[in-house]
Amino acid sequence: MYQTLRQSIMQTGRTIINIRTGVLLIVFLAGCSMQSSTDSQPPVPQVYVTTVTTRTIMEEPEFIGQTESFRPVEIRSQVNGIIKKIFFTEGRNIKKGDKLYLIDPVPFDAVYKNSRALVTQARARLDQANKDLARVQPLLKQKAVSKKEVDDAAVEVRSARAALEAAQNVMIKAKFDLDNTLITAPVEGRINRSQFYEGRLVEAQTNLLTTIDQLDPMYVNVNIPESYLLRLRRELSEHKLERPESIFQLSGVMTFSDGSIYPEEGLLDFEDIVIRPETGMLLGRFVFSNPAGKNAPGEAHLYPGQFVKVRIKGYSRTGAILIPQRAVQQQPSGSFVYVINEGKAELRPVQASAWQGNEWLIESGLQAGEQVVVEGIHRIHPGVQVDPVPYQQEESQTS
Repeated sequence: MYQTLRQSIMQTGRTIINIRTGVLLIVFLAGCSMQSSTDSQPPVPQVYVTTVTTRTIMEEPEFIGQTESFRPVEIRSQVNGIIKKIFFTEGRNIKKGDKLYLIDPVPFDAVYKNSRALVTQARARLDQANKDLARVQPLLKQKAVSKKEVDDAAVEVRSARAALEAAQNVMIKAKFDLDNTLITAPVEGRINRSQFYEGRLVEAQTNLLTTIDQLDPMYVNVNIPESYLLRLRRELSEHKLERPESIFQLSGVMTFSDGSIYPEEGLLDFEDIVIRPETGMLLGRFVFSNPAGKNAPGEAHLYPGQFVKVRIKGYSRTGAILIPQRAVQQQPSGSFVYVINEGKAELRPVQASAWQGNEWLIESGLQAGEQVVVEGIHRIHPGVQVDPVPYQQEESQTS
């Protein structure tokens, strides 16, 4: 019995030793695992970066414009009368001097002939007055007539001469009215539809009969915001922008509503001197060649009243900073980029003003020589260590 008890105690001791050994082994293995986990660090994220440089670029702002005919001419009658005939076909091209309307000339012809007869009568009276004066002047020396008779003859000459001048002026007015019964085109262009037709009474200089639009060349009126003008003046004074010696050397490229570009460039030929208070805009006018405007209707490239876009060429920006569009991110406070500072990512607010192709123009926030993250932005946050790799714009990188 004593031997059995001893064996049982020894067996229990060995079991306890085995348990302790197992526990120590587990603790040792756990410690090794924790040490291995502590020693392994996450890999440094790789990002693609571009180095900021400055360059000179063309500054080409774009504004909304509207086309306007070069010479919109209103056709009105110079005399009161009945329209007797219309010579033109509406909506067609006409030449300068072409017949348009005929106002009934009969009453005007009668007035002209009557005024011409009055001129003849006044001329005869003047001739007779001159003869009378020439006859009495020698008699005064012989004292055959009185001084009063000679004075009366001289007064008659002056009166007859004045009457002749008055009659001639009446005849000129009558001839003017008679000539203006035939209305002709003062310019070459395309004529609109007629507002009055045969048999209608028209009033002189009151009723608009029709209009003629000269389509070659063509004006394009552009409204420029005051805010842009102020920024332009500031940047010119700071030598950030350069322009030609005269603003009338600026050219314009016109884009239609369907995105097509007009092949001819225009030139700025007028800038208004007053900013319109109702819109805060300054009017600028470009002139574009439109040779097709002389073609048959339907073959012209431009029509009055079209809305277009005009891109102004002639300004250049020096020291411009451009970075790829994908490098610029947005947050509630504005635009920002990630720059590499001593191997770490740094969030930098920037002012991105306009697109230039597939790049942003940066007004402030970056300096030449800094590295900006272009791809891999989602892998980083401010202060994290990064592995910068040069960005190749031609290749398609996976972010």
